Amino acid sequence: MTWGSSFNSKNLSFKRLFLSTPMAGEPSWISHYDNATLRETEEFDSISELGEEGDEEATAISVDVNLPDDLLELILACLPIASIFRAGCVCKRWHRIVTSKSFLWNISYVPPQKPWYFMFTSSDEPIGYAYDPVLRKWYSIELPFIGTSNWFIASSCGMVCFMDNDSRSELCVCNPVTRTWRKLMEPPGLKISDYSALAISFYRESQSYTVAIVKSKQVPGNFFQWDISIHIYDSEKVTWGTSITEVLMGWRGGDESVICNGVLYFLVYSTGGGLPENRHALVAYNVSNRSSQARLARSFIQVPCSLTCGRLMNMKEKLVMVGGLGKADRPDIIKGIGIWILNGKKWEEIAKMPHKFFQGFGELDDVFASRGAGDLIYIQSYGAPALLIFDMNHKHWKWSQKCPVTKKFQLQLFTGFCFEPRLEIAL
Repeated sequence: MTWGSSFNSKNLSFKRLFLSTPMAGEPSWISHYDNATLRETEEFDSISELGEEGDEEATAISVDVNLPDDLLELILACLPIASIFRAGCVCKRWHRIVTSKSFLWNISYVPPQKPWYFMFTSSDEPIGYAYDPVLRKWYSIELPFIGTSNWFIASSCGMVCFMDNDSRSELCVCNPVTRTWRKLMEPPGLKISDYSALAISFYRESQSYTVAIVKSKQVPGNFFQWDISIHIYDSEKVTWGTSITEVLMGWRGGDESVICNGVLYFLVYSTGGGLPENRHALVAYNVSNRSSQARLARSFIQVPCSLTCGRLMNMKEKLVMVGGLGKADRPDIIKGIGIWILNGKKWEEIAKMPHKFFQGFGELDDVFASRGAGDLIYIQSYGAPALLIFDMNHKHWKWSQKCPVTKKFQLQLFTGFCFEPRLEIAL
């Protein structure tokens, strides 16, 4: 499926780009403009009518009646994404403008909007809500292609990549806002790996992207040796390649990775066989300048302290890690959550979560999901639908609006991913 086949199709109404499935009686994000959509076929070209019939003294004039299309495009391009969709249901003229190629060109030059957070509310089905921090609202969105909520997910700009958790051979890239998607060919390497990590980097200038998969498998008969391989997909060449294969001693891969400024970063975990200072370490691999001479064992970066877990994210081409702080005598018990940014090979602490926010996250080593983009970091407990937001610019913590879902049973888990809402990202 391509952009043109969905965004400009005459057989697909504009509102269906925000295809949603309301849950638990909650309104979907298209409910705000259903009435306007029903008026799309009426013969009018402005928001305001010029007066009641027979009222010769009516002087009301539509705000946009004298605005040329190119100026109106620039104005509409600055609206929040949800407001752009509503604007397209106002009248035929606005609908034509926001679905035009020139509008997509204009919107590509608008600074990125604040990232949304999609929270999965079921482990069996990929259903959930997306939080819009600009309008502070939750929207019910149906994701294309993905089968269950436990798939591997990575995002970059407005593009999201999904990989199934079973065979790890089904992959697709999609734009969650427009619901356009494309399936990727099966990656090379081991058909079955013990651990896998997925990352993607999208390049706006060329509309191309790179997908990276780090596979980790135990060497038969030796728990301390792990076979690590990195596989790279190039959308311009439409090919996969295996960049490197190496056996690490005392370290295994996991499921955390991200591409940042041309470098693939992924966390490795100690398997014993020695006395590592920490349970985790970071590996850096240059994706933009691949070399057969590269050695993963030589590119280790120490983590800033003893961590129970780590979450990696690209924040304006800077690597940021959100990590659980382990107790000195019990490294598997979390006592807090910290945020660091990597400068060169040195970590700089950005913030620690205040205790009043940390309460309720639990004490096990891996109790929270975290993703971020732009200036916002989202953190949520696996055991509850509450969503905490940290603003990197203002160093400010706050809770999001309450998610319109309730916990149905004690062991129900929640997780999610972050993405930038973009209309112009084509596949």
